[in-house]
Order: sequence, then C-alpha cells, then structure tokens
Amino acid sequence: MCVGATAGRALKTVLQGILLSSEEEKLNSMDLLRYMAPVAVVLLVPATLIMEPDALSAAAALARADPSFVWMLLLNSSLAYLVNLTNFLVTKHTSPLTLQVLGNAKGAVAVVVSILIFRNPVTVMGMLGYGVTILGVVLYGEAKKRSK
Repeated sequence: MCVGATAGRALKTVLQGILLSSEEEKLNSMDLLRYMAPVAVVLLVPATLIMEPDALSAAAALARADPSFVWMLLLNSSLAYLVNLTNFLVTKHTSPLTLQVLGNAKGAVAVVVSILIFRNPVTVMGMLGYGVTILGVVLYGEAKKRSK
C-alpha cells in the first residue's frame, strides 16, 4: 500500500508539472485546482462512505453538539485548499521531483518534531529510515547546486 501510494503521489505530481508547464494546455495553478478538486471528491467520498460508513453521521452529531465544529471544518478546508494551491505553485516554479523531495523532508521533520514534543518512541530502524530520508534531501540539494 505504501509503495502504491508513493507511486500514485509521484504520478500525480508529474502530471501536475506537465499540465502547468505545457504550452498547449496553458493551465495556471487555480485552473488546475478547479479541475482536480471535483475528481478528488468523486474518488474520495465513495471511498469514505465504504471504509468509514458512520463518518457522516459522526460529523453531523459533532456539528449539532458543538457549532464551532463547522467553523473548524471550514478552516481545515480552507487550509487544505491553500496547501494544494501552494503545491501547484511550487511544482510550476521548480519541478515535480523537487516537490516530492520537499514532501519527504516535511515528513521527516514532522516525525522529529513529534519525537521532541510528544516523546514518541522511535526504533533503530525508524531512525535509520529518517536518516536516509534526510541524507537524500541533502544530496538532492547538493546535486541541484552543482547543476547550476
């Protein structure tokens, strides 16, 4: 599942890069987001209803119990929109590979912050994995510098 998710994310990012940089398409980040959002809804809503059948009723119950829950959902949706827009802008101005490397770096930093703040336990294998990830990010940065 992890390899499939990584391959899917990479494919999506490469397609974004092609659509954003193609002279024939002339898509900007906002247009690409406008086209991709309905596709995401069509794919994710049925998956949510199948995998988490009581998610909708739980969200409705939370909204009835605490009206600020709706505002939290709206804030979360707005932030997700901004994250996607930022991803498209980064892809357009750098490359799909750079976006993937940044995503891996973000994941490693999130884990380190989680360890520092919440004192989450980490195995030797986990530390090795995070170390390899950080090493890959550093080597990518060095390769980018040398290519210029």
